[in-house]
Amino acid sequence: MTVPDLSLLTAEDLEVLLAAATAAPSIHNTQPWRFHADPVTRSIEVHRAPQRALPLTDPACRAQYLSVGAAVFNLRLAADRLGRRPVVRLLPRPDQPALLAGVRLIERPYPRERWGPALYQAIARRHSSRMPFTGRPVPGPVVAELTRAARVEGAWLRVPAFAGIQRVLRLTAAGESRNVADSGRAAESRTWVTPPGAGAYGIPVTALGPRDLAGRIPLRDFAAARRTRRAPALRFERHTQLAVLCTAHDRRVDWLRAGQALQHALLVATAHGVRTSMLHQAMEWPDLRHALRGTQQRRCCPQLLIRFGYGPEGGWTPRAPAELSTGGPLGRPGGTDGPPRGEAGSPSLAAEPGPPVIARVTEPPDHRIP
Repeated sequence: MTVPDLSLLTAEDLEVLLAAATAAPSIHNTQPWRFHADPVTRSIEVHRAPQRALPLTDPACRAQYLSVGAAVFNLRLAADRLGRRPVVRLLPRPDQPALLAGVRLIERPYPRERWGPALYQAIARRHSSRMPFTGRPVPGPVVAELTRAARVEGAWLRVPAFAGIQRVLRLTAAGESRNVADSGRAAESRTWVTPPGAGAYGIPVTALGPRDLAGRIPLRDFAAARRTRRAPALRFERHTQLAVLCTAHDRRVDWLRAGQALQHALLVATAHGVRTSMLHQAMEWPDLRHALRGTQQRRCCPQLLIRFGYGPEGGWTPRAPAELSTGGPLGRPGGTDGPPRGEAGSPSLAAEPGPPVIARVTEPPDHRIP
């Protein structure tokens, strides 16, 4: 069998890679990533974007690391689609703390990952649904597949029983109450709520979803000062299905692994027609996050809560066109260090059958990475 020459990476390949990466979920849709192509190592570097941090909601930047980890997982899937084997190094340069991951793309003259095509196709369909679910339980084999997906990435999903779910929801409600009462945090969250079509960052009001009429599910009230724009309250599912994403340790590298585990599980859910949304409020308060550890003997550092079930899609959130810097050390790629919002015209993921080519590269179309 003749092995094709995969030693060159075209600009079109880069667009596929970055379009997939930027489709990853991020807290408040801040999209806290920057990309750099290293022609020496033939890798895509993923850097944290400090200007898109949430100093009150996420002071340790833990949620930022989860978001970047999710983008890294999408890069891996896109590399597999291009016939490359992605080799990931997390925190590769201690002297560059903003460099969180390097994804080297090497020739791979053997079959693609068995899960790659299905999960790659799920990238464009995956998004958070803040709508009520039907209450129909997700079958045990599907839940088991979600837990396996997280375990492959070095994390695990703890699926509580009914009493545990009620406890988790109470802790989440306590975190939400504190966030609403904290004027600084509430204002910080509101800055990331945008009118429809206003920009490529943040969450459009149309994607917020309604409040729970029964008050069982404590959804984040992003628009506390804009209640007139909120959809009427609806009754959510009586029996909520939740999973706690955990890691054994709580280091920066564990946050990045948790982000990859999160995205792997979310895409498996999407491939099975299961809707998901994330609950983060309890993670934002150290005492509540500690209480989520539970009483298990196994060490558990909670990273995120995932609500899952069957129901409507919910609203779509936009993505900013990614810009890629190439050549020497990463500087300030044009457009990525601007204000959090205000870049209009970014296409939505909703209209595309696969990850849309929304990336913009800084080199001419015939550019190659040797």
